[in-house]
Amino acid sequence: MQDLSLPVRQPILSRLPQIQEAIRQTYRQYPYPWVIGYSGGKDSTTTLQLCWYALRELPPEQRTKPIYVISTDTKVETPVIVDRIHDSVRLMNEAAIEQGLNLTAHNLSPILNDTFWVNLIGRGYPAPNSAFRWCTERLKINPSNRFILDKVDRKDFPRRLAFLGRD
Repeated sequence: MQDLSLPVRQPILSRLPQIQEAIRQTYRQYPYPWVIGYSGGKDSTTTLQLCWYALRELPPEQRTKPIYVISTDTKVETPVIVDRIHDSVRLMNEAAIEQGLNLTAHNLSPILNDTFWVNLIGRGYPAPNSAFRWCTERLKINPSNRFILDKVDRKDFPRRLAFLGRD
């Protein structure tokens, strides 16, 4: 995997052109679709914005590779958070069309048997803790994997690049 990190000697704002060029180079170099995880937190938002701003500078004829932004509703967030994420996904899709980006944003959710309450109350799992973190895989990873296998993992794209913030 290619490491896009740059020396830390320069302030981050002065490195933005280099970072964006590295993103554009990677986009042009590899034929794989991109999957960008988005939670609405600072890290995933920064990751998405860096990619978005870099790629919209490419000529339209080079913006052919699909980019999927995925956000997982775990069904345990507050309604305010859920509404905010759903609005963000809707606005991303509208802006991508307006700006000519080959980007689609998607809301994902776990299947019923993997939901928090089915496992906590129905199966008697203890609340997640540092020794038993059953929820991350079921609530976030499995829906993402299902989406990738269903939508992205085609014969044309045996590989894909995934971008994750560190929220």
